[in-house]
Amino acid sequence: MVAQPSPESGERESSQAVLDATKQLASVLKGDQRRFALAGGVAAYAQGVPRRSLHDADFCILKEDAESIAELLGRAGIRVWEPPEDWLVKAECQGQLVDLIFELADQPVTPELLERADELSVDSVRMPVLAPTDLLTSLIGAFSEHHCDFGAVLPIARTLRERIDWDVVRAKAQGGPMPEAFLFLLERLDVVAPAGATGEVSGDERT
Repeated sequence: MVAQPSPESGERESSQAVLDATKQLASVLKGDQRRFALAGGVAAYAQGVPRRSLHDADFCILKEDAESIAELLGRAGIRVWEPPEDWLVKAECQGQLVDLIFELADQPVTPELLERADELSVDSVRMPVLAPTDLLTSLIGAFSEHHCDFGAVLPIARTLRERIDWDVVRAKAQGGPMPEAFLFLLERLDVVAPAGATGEVSGDERT
């Protein structure tokens, strides 16, 4: 009888394929000295969050750079196209989907956001990665009635909590029902102290 691969083995192979695509695309951008920062689940992994199943790669770029970056990737043999959504460009690298985002949680990607990125090793290739505070605010800022996966973001908040500026996160979450609900959940789970409490853990990133 031929042994069948386990689901865990399949997830590892799929995640590694996403990492390989991430490294290739980042190398193309770095080689041409383009401004960018890794975002999403791969960024969380790069920041030290234990790796879960990775489905695609997300890169933050400036809107004014989108057209020239698309041309650069095309010359490198990476297929690029414009989806119906007007806040990103999509690419396919090594058979993996990549989102090149210039609006993150309804806010434009700015030079300041990219400058705050950490230079980290992603599976042995160094590249800029969204800082923990920016990463978390981008993830919870995307919560809506149609997309609200608290379970996917909770491990990121737990792992990075000592490096996150919670005052900034709360300020950006204010008025958003889903982000505010997520922060309430973090308080109830003792991941963070309630707002204004003594001993609040806070990181160094500022906006």
